[in-house]
Amino acid sequence: MQYLTIPVTAFQQNCSIIWCETTRECAFVDPGGDTDTLIAAVTKHHLKPTGVFLTHAHLDHVGGTMGLAKHYGIPISGPHEADKYWLDALPVQAKQFGLPHCEAFLPDVWLHDGDTLNVGQQTLKVLHTPGHTPGHVVLFHQESRVVFVGDVLFNGSIGRSDFPGGNHQQLMESIKAKLWLLGDDVIVIPGHGPNTTIGHERRHNPFIR
Repeated sequence: MQYLTIPVTAFQQNCSIIWCETTRECAFVDPGGDTDTLIAAVTKHHLKPTGVFLTHAHLDHVGGTMGLAKHYGIPISGPHEADKYWLDALPVQAKQFGLPHCEAFLPDVWLHDGDTLNVGQQTLKVLHTPGHTPGHVVLFHQESRVVFVGDVLFNGSIGRSDFPGGNHQQLMESIKAKLWLLGDDVIVIPGHGPNTTIGHERRHNPFIR
């Protein structure tokens, strides 16, 4: 599996395009916006989009979802249904940030702990990791040793838990009981900022140690 991470919008949110080298099929992970940029990247790499995968339902992670889903005629997977209230509130989220209208939507498939998602011949495992939002999930690719963690864990930091539905204790449990067990060598692709590894954060992250 290959991936390309592109920071989008003023939020500098990391949208990752992941693809299967054999089939050239790809999926967008958390397309927060700047859909023209994402479409251009897909065209440049000669990829065939087959889906949108969402880790959680905050506007900065889902703002470009419907644009891409309609453009390519592809399904939306995720997040967990516990984030439905955030998707319902997308128009309000956009208004609060002074951004153009963002229509509310529902995914084609809600994701649950232990589910799998396919991109061509590649499979990602879904882990439910509440805390930042109640319906947050992360996506782990075992063979590449890569995990797309949305806003659960960052390089040297952790996700906020002070938004409606957030829970600091749940966030800590998600990190320690789900992410740490993946292995120190696993590369972490966060929702914002530079990549890191599970081992580096387990040893040095000041918010967790």
